[in-house]
Amino acid sequence: MSLTPLGPLRASVQQVPLFSNLVAAGFPSPAEDHIEATLSLDDLCIRHPAATYLLRAAGDSMQGAGIFDGDVLVVDRSIEPRTGMIVVATVRGDFTCKRLEAEDGLPVLRAENPRYQDIRFASGEELEVFGVVVAAVRRLAA
Repeated sequence: MSLTPLGPLRASVQQVPLFSNLVAAGFPSPAEDHIEATLSLDDLCIRHPAATYLLRAAGDSMQGAGIFDGDVLVVDRSIEPRTGMIVVATVRGDFTCKRLEAEDGLPVLRAENPRYQDIRFASGEELEVFGVVVAAVRRLAA
């Protein structure tokens, strides 16, 4: 999965109504008394604005993790990457998005699609993690 930088973040002031009832299927009644609060997508997806970047995913290597071709990834560089997290890393000069794992004390970047091989690192070879993926956003309707 390759990634395309989308540019710097800009301040958002858009607040959207957050309904208090949960949706199992269908859409809740938009009655005023069901509105709990307002929520900005920035509040939901961005904890550290100065360290957050948006990248667009390309490919299907992470579809098992719910990341699909064209999704916008919210990547936080201030989070310390740990085993099990989905990260954006630089491999041979290119960005890639994979799950960070370890085997025999060495890092492994694992795709979430069985058609792709793991990216393994030799002893002494350093893994450069750009940041941790904290959210994926996709448009479902035009």
